[in-house]
Amino acid sequence: MKLEQILHKEELTKEEIIFLLNLTDNNDQQKLFDRADEIRSIYCGNEVHLRGIIEFSNYCEQNCLYCGLRKSNSKLSRYRMTPEEIIETARVISNQGIYTIVLQSGEDNYYDTDLIAYIIYQIKQNTNAAITLSLGERSFNEYREWKIAGADRYLLKHETANHDLYSVYHKKQKLEDRLSHLSFLKTIGYQIGSGNIIGLPMQSVEDIADDILLCKKLDVDMAAFGPFIPSPDTTYKNKTAGDVDLTLRTMATARIVLKKVHIPATTALATIDDEGRIKGLNAGANIVMPDLTPSPYRKLYQIYPDKKCINDNPLNCKGCLQLQIEAIGRKISSSRGDSLKLVEQMKD
Repeated sequence: MKLEQILHKEELTKEEIIFLLNLTDNNDQQKLFDRADEIRSIYCGNEVHLRGIIEFSNYCEQNCLYCGLRKSNSKLSRYRMTPEEIIETARVISNQGIYTIVLQSGEDNYYDTDLIAYIIYQIKQNTNAAITLSLGERSFNEYREWKIAGADRYLLKHETANHDLYSVYHKKQKLEDRLSHLSFLKTIGYQIGSGNIIGLPMQSVEDIADDILLCKKLDVDMAAFGPFIPSPDTTYKNKTAGDVDLTLRTMATARIVLKKVHIPATTALATIDDEGRIKGLNAGANIVMPDLTPSPYRKLYQIYPDKKCINDNPLNCKGCLQLQIEAIGRKISSSRGDSLKLVEQMKD
């Protein structure tokens, strides 16, 4: 296959996606990243959207083999933020000029339908921010209620498009269920985000290609591709972390395939490579999702260890990111960063 021809095709086959994911020559990889950055510029412009994450509970009822929050991890100190703490943190984030609030937790049913709806409603009353929920699989009725309360988006990674691997990683869950949740969320008007974890045990490059194609099939508004980081006190604690270059190639290939989607340079990528965020932004990404959870909670949301910037003051986060982003000729957006597809529809 000829690299230049593939990079400028409108539609890619699975075999062509695999070809791009398998690139190892530095010059070839740079051509891939440059093309992805070019397509990002065409469809997304030069603005970088910030999503302020509030990790409000590290309780989880699931036992995913790779996750530090898994229910059976008895060594993790657990916490729950109060509704008032969450609402006030969202207000502080919005006042910094960050207009997407991501409410993230383990699968914690302590926060029932009404409590989450109350938090959403209060944040909407006190800020101009969009609200993204990242709460795992909940009931369809809850999704409806939260949409009515004012939620805008839902982030639910499919994590792997391989049914067999999914059943290994998640003992009580099925990929079919997760995909049905994503489809339902989109049907009732949520902007949806999904994506995978790169470098999970037993994963192949063919699986990653299927992940990208699944995001296309789901017609996602955001696609997140982050590296696996082994966590202590989990089944996969001694496994090898995901590869930085493969993660970047995945992001770049996804930009070429998906075009008009938001793609974040993930915190996990920044955690395993100090320059990970900037490398990601130069390889097709247009989103950064800083952790703005207040102390003392931020150190306890240990999906994986040594998270980037975990010891920093969250109030300094935007200024630090702004310097990095402006250094590569980009700027932080002052908009909510809604779905690129939705924005286009509203123009028509």
